[in-house]
Amino acid sequence: MRAALVAEYRKLVTTRMWWVLLLACAAYLGFIGVVLGFSFVFAPEQEGGATLHGMDAATAIYSLTNGIGYVFPLVIGSLAMTTEFRHQTITQSLLVEPRRGVFLGAKLLATVPVGLLYGLVATAAVVAGSAPLLAGWGDGAFLSDGEVLEVLALSVVVIAGWAVVGVAFGSVVPNQVAAIVVILAFTQLVEPIARIALGAFDSVDQVAKFLPGAAADGVVGASFFSSYGGGAGDLLPRWAALLVLLGYAGVLALVGRYTTLRRDVG
Repeated sequence: MRAALVAEYRKLVTTRMWWVLLLACAAYLGFIGVVLGFSFVFAPEQEGGATLHGMDAATAIYSLTNGIGYVFPLVIGSLAMTTEFRHQTITQSLLVEPRRGVFLGAKLLATVPVGLLYGLVATAAVVAGSAPLLAGWGDGAFLSDGEVLEVLALSVVVIAGWAVVGVAFGSVVPNQVAAIVVILAFTQLVEPIARIALGAFDSVDQVAKFLPGAAADGVVGASFFSSYGGGAGDLLPRWAALLVLLGYAGVLALVGRYTTLRRDVG
């Protein structure tokens, strides 16, 4: 297993794509941090108190590391698997490690350190973009507050988890173009709309908590989508959210193992 793990890690980090996506992730989240920080600080007060203040504003922005940034680790995780099929290296990989369960397990674990790096960079970018505005013109950046630090730390961990989910998804959808299209459509369109739509009706609002992004927000303990703030009142408890997120990764990995990786390759 150790040899397979080292091999899969080297495959991932010896390509240019991982650091190109990392730079894009940093630039995108830094920009979003600036935009939201500016809008929260300088937006006119809205009737009914819809504008966020204080720690609610800080956690709402910082939680966007997961809220919108999870597309990047999902893509890099899926590429770790789909590239094997696109470039037809899957045959050689399975000749070196014929135990397909070990091969998939090594893929999943090899993305963890890269996912942690993505989490660190993404979180730092959001903070760097928004904290100066919150501290200088708002109610504070709250970077010494224990609850905020917990949100930031768990955001890093959750982003690493998304990289693992990406590998599992890539094992189910090995076509690289199809996998990326589905990831982009789901993360940027389908799930955000579904969370808002389901949350608007009392009869189905509980379903929204079990969507992948909502479960990850539950692990973080804050969400931009929940009550337009960073509160966790509309999220699953952290332990339950973690089980749901791990469940998505586990189910996808099992499906991939016994469908895509069960077939003959050549």
